Amino acid sequence: MEITVAEALVRCLEQENVEIVFGYPGGAVLPVYDALNNTSIKHVLVRHEQGAAHMADGYARVTGKVGVCLATSGPGATNLVTGIANAYMDSVPMVIITGQVATSMVGTDAFQEVDITGITIPITKHNFLVKEPAQLPSVVRKAFLLASTGRPGPVLIDLPKDVAQAIIKFRYPKTVDLPGYKPTVKGHTAMVQQAAKIMMGSERPVIYAGGGVRIANAAPELLQLAETICAPVTHTLMGLGSFPGDHPLFLGMLGLHGTRYANQAVTESDCLIAVGARFDDRVVSKISGFAPTAKIIHIDIDPAEIGKNVRTQLPIVGDVKNVLGAILQHLEKKQNNSWVQRICKLKEVMALRYKQDGTLKPQFVVEKLNEFKEDSAIVVTDVGQHQMWTAQYMRFNEPRCFLSSGGLGAMGFCLPAAIGAQMGAPDRKVILVVGDGGIQMTMQELGTAAEQKLPLKIFILNNNRLGMVRQLQEFYCDKRYIAVDMNFNPDFAELGRLYGMEGYTVETPEQLVEILPRVLNSDAPVMVNCLIDREEDVLPMVLDGYNIDEAIG
Repeated sequence: MEITVAEALVRCLEQENVEIVFGYPGGAVLPVYDALNNTSIKHVLVRHEQGAAHMADGYARVTGKVGVCLATSGPGATNLVTGIANAYMDSVPMVIITGQVATSMVGTDAFQEVDITGITIPITKHNFLVKEPAQLPSVVRKAFLLASTGRPGPVLIDLPKDVAQAIIKFRYPKTVDLPGYKPTVKGHTAMVQQAAKIMMGSERPVIYAGGGVRIANAAPELLQLAETICAPVTHTLMGLGSFPGDHPLFLGMLGLHGTRYANQAVTESDCLIAVGARFDDRVVSKISGFAPTAKIIHIDIDPAEIGKNVRTQLPIVGDVKNVLGAILQHLEKKQNNSWVQRICKLKEVMALRYKQDGTLKPQFVVEKLNEFKEDSAIVVTDVGQHQMWTAQYMRFNEPRCFLSSGGLGAMGFCLPAAIGAQMGAPDRKVILVVGDGGIQMTMQELGTAAEQKLPLKIFILNNNRLGMVRQLQEFYCDKRYIAVDMNFNPDFAELGRLYGMEGYTVETPEQLVEILPRVLNSDAPVMVNCLIDREEDVLPMVLDGYNIDEAIG
């Protein structure tokens, strides 16, 4: 059957079981949009291309499927860059499709031409410029394979307009050849056995779990490992939810704004088992003082991450689920009563605390959200103080319930990512915790949420400031504040009502507690403007140059 390349692209997406494409049209990508008329694939019209990338990201994180977004050439493509970089940093499987000027015009500075493949080389797992029409089906197959296997990540396909309009005989390949691409998924047998031996001999083991646990669907194996060797579990921001937050062995997040008891446990450990984590600077702080007495076992599917930042005594390259499953076969149930007692004591004396003085504290907002939300609810944050308070005070008992921009720290992530999450999980509650700065980065996507009739529950922790920047200026600039006050914020409750939402403003703890049950049980979209203490800091906090067990607050 002979069809256009644009039609072939849509059929390829159908073959990959794509249900939703998030996008924004334009001249160079018109053939693809025309082809979308004859398909069951749902297209979601965003208000800005950055929103399309974050929506595809949120959809992928919640469903585990490959998220897909679509934009035109030039500014359409460049507007995707932040979202692509975010997905790359957090290992999110995405396929990004961009229109391009005709091949005869490439390199001539034509209208809306930009070298998007060149721009995105550092922030994609791979990218393709389709120059030959017949290449398109195999390119799409390769893109989805690359995006979803090994360490997942974004893959970009740039499609010139004349190529999209060309006629080809369509056949979707069942297999493709990717020379040199053979991710290691099974751990080395000798290394697995050695890891089990070290774990069994350890007296103070700690498991340090990252986003790789969620990606590999390895939460059951993680739980079994922790309970078998009596090892407390601490998480990166990306790892939250992959171990039950109400489990006695749960330590919460570690690092710069982690719990003091998690940081102390890592510092005292004699065996640190890193699972799907990459020892980034937000976790490690001062490298020389990180887990100084521990033998480090590092399990990761990406060999480039092992030994990159922190010394590793035992590296195991492989899929986290496979490796943990193999290790468990060599373990016996053990007791670490003295270590467990020590952990309980640390959690008691180093518990998270904040001063309650009658004002609406952000920690209180998060605590109450945690109290009233369902376990299956999906919580999405933006970036800043509210993100850290959510990580500290919210408890997640199921994987894929917490979404946040980790590695890139992209303000504006929350709202579009939540839209993608809600469309990927339409039967679950989606709760947004966002700052007044972050919501305004992409708040045009309230139009997308309204158009799609999504019952999002948006809680704005509004201190009329860029709170985290203000906090950094407090500690590192001797309180010389500049460019942090948001003096002309809109009335967010009224803004929500303009987009067809229920809108509330709360100023006191009593007002919040009164509306929460009604808001969270409602089927309507809701915007809650929480006027919080302007001076509140995120504590604990590890200052630059200090070890993680030397946090203030």
